[in-house]
Amino acid sequence: MLKCKSKFMKTALFMTSFGFISANAFCAGTVTGKVETTIPKYAGDAVVYLVGVKGPVVPAHAVVDQKSLVFVPHVTAIPVGSTVDFKNNDKVNHNIFSASAAKKFNLGTYNPGMSKPVTFDKPGAINLLCNVHSEMSAWVIVTENQYAAVTEHDGKFTIKNVPAGTYEISAWSEKLKPQGKTMVTVSDGQTANVALKLAK
Repeated sequence: MLKCKSKFMKTALFMTSFGFISANAFCAGTVTGKVETTIPKYAGDAVVYLVGVKGPVVPAHAVVDQKSLVFVPHVTAIPVGSTVDFKNNDKVNHNIFSASAAKKFNLGTYNPGMSKPVTFDKPGAINLLCNVHSEMSAWVIVTENQYAAVTEHDGKFTIKNVPAGTYEISAWSEKLKPQGKTMVTVSDGQTANVALKLAK
């Protein structure tokens, strides 16, 4: 850690002359890995997240669109306090609502080309539905911090700029549940690799 701070200070002094400093340039690590499951089709669209990371939460601004009667993307992960713009780029009217405990809302029916924002102020899993088209469904997963990622179709994920420390790492999945408790140790400037097991 001292080496990290020393390196950062030297670089900060150099970069000050150019008018910018990146606080996470050296003093952070990366967590990468894969969700493992016996049902490969469920490896994607899981949300992998770190628990208990100290420090300020950095809210994000995300977009969930509606195209061809489908929410895009199907799963969105955001830290608490973030805002999502719900767009309608379809050719028909849509509605978005949720009855989930973490965020109950109803945006009403709105026309193609319109967009409506919602701010999520409580961690949890929010199921998005459309009362115009009952087959439509998606998820917004609100995490307690910004250290989270949605897995690719093959279950791979990467979480960047993680402060050094040891944390619990867990996952949310629409169809599966994490098996046991998994820990990961992050070192400054290093990449920690971890495997998470999910099952029904």
